[in-house]
Amino acid sequence: MASAGLRRELECSVCLTLYTDPVILRCGHNFCRDCIDQVLNTQDGSGVYTCPECRTQFQERPVLIRNITLCNILEDFLSTRPHQEEITGIRCTYCVDSPVPAVRSCLHCEASLCDKHLRVHSKGLEHVLTDPSTSLETWKCSVHKKILEYYCTEDAACICVSCCLIGEHRGHRVEPLDEAFGKKKEKLRNVLQKLTTKKEEAMEKVSHLEENWRKGQEKMTEENKRVTALFIDIRRRVDNLEKKVLSEISRRAKKMALSLSDVIQKLEIKKDELSRKMRHIEELCNMTDPLTVLQEPDTGDLCDPEEEGGDEDTGGHDGGDRDTRDGGDRGAELTSHIAHTLSAMIRDINVIFYVQDPADILLDVNTAANNLLISDDLKTMSRIPINQNRPKTTNRFQEDQVLSSRRFSSGGHYWDVEISKSGLWRVGMCYPSIDRRGRQSHIGNNNKSWCLCGGRQVYNNQCTVIHDSKVIPLPHQIPSDGVRICLDYEAGQVSFYALCDPIRHLHTFTAAFTEPLHAALYVNKGCIKLSGWSSRNETS
Repeated sequence: MASAGLRRELECSVCLTLYTDPVILRCGHNFCRDCIDQVLNTQDGSGVYTCPECRTQFQERPVLIRNITLCNILEDFLSTRPHQEEITGIRCTYCVDSPVPAVRSCLHCEASLCDKHLRVHSKGLEHVLTDPSTSLETWKCSVHKKILEYYCTEDAACICVSCCLIGEHRGHRVEPLDEAFGKKKEKLRNVLQKLTTKKEEAMEKVSHLEENWRKGQEKMTEENKRVTALFIDIRRRVDNLEKKVLSEISRRAKKMALSLSDVIQKLEIKKDELSRKMRHIEELCNMTDPLTVLQEPDTGDLCDPEEEGGDEDTGGHDGGDRDTRDGGDRGAELTSHIAHTLSAMIRDINVIFYVQDPADILLDVNTAANNLLISDDLKTMSRIPINQNRPKTTNRFQEDQVLSSRRFSSGGHYWDVEISKSGLWRVGMCYPSIDRRGRQSHIGNNNKSWCLCGGRQVYNNQCTVIHDSKVIPLPHQIPSDGVRICLDYEAGQVSFYALCDPIRHLHTFTAAFTEPLHAALYVNKGCIKLSGWSSRNETS
């Protein structure tokens, strides 16, 4: 009980009862004023005074200073003690006339004592005092009915002196009960310390996880805002595209309607003219007067001289059909434009939002040229003038280039590089069968690799894409220090993006891949660093 522990702290180590007018020595130990006076008086004449608790020596008789704080604690304890002792229900054995709560129990006498009887109780070693208890028999040996004074370390049992001498524990290694108690408490303190340390570590981990959870929630909130803003923009762009397409369709419809209306009007006029001529000819055919008929011009002259070129005036009789066909072709163009625009938007969304956790990509030192220094974490490559003297193998590039140790034969993947500290650089994907020697081994200079090329040495920081030695200049500058390369193996696409906000699409290669692909890096000056890797589908 907490009150029993507090009482032990409030007991004088000389009289073993509650402090009476407690005083404190310079060593920090407290005693009843009368008790320490008696102890110091017995030491007079020796020239050295000793603390009965810790054996600290004083050359002069210590000045006794009243411990006011301890007096106040003792006063509070005594004011609440009747209630605490009423709960225990243990009374003093010797206060028969008026029962008084016991403060200690003596195992030797098998009696419980109040403060008054405790002061006059024997201080002999055989009198063992404990907290008030009604089960004093538990402190005695069940065989010899003697007080348990020793602890058998071999059997882990509390025993009496007879058990040691003549009992079943004879010859065993034993320790005094107090000493074993002290060792056990020390062991428990060590265990407690370890458990406390583990608890603190667990609390620290919990705190760390809670912080990560909080940051994750904040990040998800930002992602939600970002996605909402993105789809608002997508809807705006789709609405604008719809308005633009509908406007174009309406414009073309009006143009086609005007063209057809003009043709129809001209044909109506021609039809009326032809009808008039037909009636005149019919009248001539019905006449009986030969002179009148013969004096009429030839029927060929009756035709409009412009009739033969009528198709030119009306745009041809099939002009409307041609306009309709042209409208259909333009409609197909619009449909294709819509599909391409939406496809590009979806591709950009897929690039921006990958749901898999990041994973590592490492550089393969076995492919690194000897003029490249590869960092210990296999993330950074630097071009240096010192030859690394790596063994010559068929997989090693002759100069400036290195591949990733992983290869990819399915799924969608992307990886990022930092290019701020590089001069001329190339990044991309290639087959493992790429050449290892000569300029034809540089990524982009063959039909087995696809790359983005740029660097400070390039005019105005423009970038190009290269495949099979075909260079395509891009209109964009690289506005940031990072580039993202995306691979969709099944779709046969290698795409490049500038890592700005928002991410900007630079170019997409389309091919039918026939081999697994490795990430490839080339640097002519400076260094390139892998800054991250993530994949939608894990592939070894």
